[in-house]
Amino acid sequence: MTIEAADRPKEHVAETMPDRLALPIWTLVAPGLGLVAILIGLAKMGVLGTAAAVIVLIGSVLAAVHHAEVIAHKVGEPFGTLVLAIAVTVIEVSLIVSLMLSNAGDATTLARDTVFAAIMIILNFIIGLCLLAGAVRHHEQRFTLKGMTAALGVLAAMAVLSLILPNYTSSTAGPTYAASQLLFVAVVSLILYGTFVLVQTVRHRDYFLPLTDDKDDHAAPPSRRATGVAFVALLVALVSVVLLAKTLSPTIEAAVLGAGLPLTVVGVVIAALVLAPESLAAYKSARRNRLQTSLNLALGSALATIGLTIPTVAIVSLVLDLPIALGIDAKSMTLLALSLFVATLSLGTGRTTVLQGVVHLVIFAAYLFTTVVP
Repeated sequence: MTIEAADRPKEHVAETMPDRLALPIWTLVAPGLGLVAILIGLAKMGVLGTAAAVIVLIGSVLAAVHHAEVIAHKVGEPFGTLVLAIAVTVIEVSLIVSLMLSNAGDATTLARDTVFAAIMIILNFIIGLCLLAGAVRHHEQRFTLKGMTAALGVLAAMAVLSLILPNYTSSTAGPTYAASQLLFVAVVSLILYGTFVLVQTVRHRDYFLPLTDDKDDHAAPPSRRATGVAFVALLVALVSVVLLAKTLSPTIEAAVLGAGLPLTVVGVVIAALVLAPESLAAYKSARRNRLQTSLNLALGSALATIGLTIPTVAIVSLVLDLPIALGIDAKSMTLLALSLFVATLSLGTGRTTVLQGVVHLVIFAAYLFTTVVP
């Protein structure tokens, strides 16, 4: 060790190490590669170019979520999960709108399929995986019941208004809303989500805090410099995702339709891609016996998916005069009702075991199977 290193203040050393840990090189390179891929038209360079562009897109999504997690770590709970949920929703909306604007296939139901897929992934796969993984390691886990009850209540209301009610309105034919109804649902979704965020971050913040605060489970927060770099990299990554998605959207839809699969699979792929990093973060928290953080991530994302995605897509639909169908079919309504009912039972006691996790994962398997084999 040099004299300078020995004399360096401990605070500086503590600040430098989190910077290195919080910002891996690949998270800074991936967004830049995304911009390069857009400038050179990589997605239009044949099969290999398309495959490379898809890899760069996935890398940009992962980098964006990582930088959102760095910022979330800096601001703390429950604001951190809110930052991550909004970043994920921006990516999801960009992918949906890009595909809606493409000319390949019928994209009128894409927003519905993606939102429904995200809800099923969150309620059954992410929550089920977290409950199972946490219970296997810690037998029984606890969380704050009031916060989860509030989140499930808001989620049920928004899901029914956005995905089920359109099937029973008579102003327009089919599972669609009239323009005034679509605008009303968009405003109501924003109001519900905004109220939930107010409760989560201000009025009843303690409902969403972990029951125990084990500081050993947390790495040191990133410095201001690392947070600033993460913020800039997050913006670059989001721009890369939006533009790459727009370029790749016709190819994605054509590939799904060419394989003889229902277009619904596109929504599942988008939701799975966007939620993959968040699923990993929730899983790691459950393994560390921080189930409250896992549930905050999961249910916060589900609420943001409806509360932000539906209004955004509705505005795009109205402004650009794009047709949009939001109502899900009878099979999907059954699965949604079952998922909400089971989630209410699973999270209704403040304690969970492996049984609840297995039940949620089985429901998710049934959803996937009936999507591919309707």
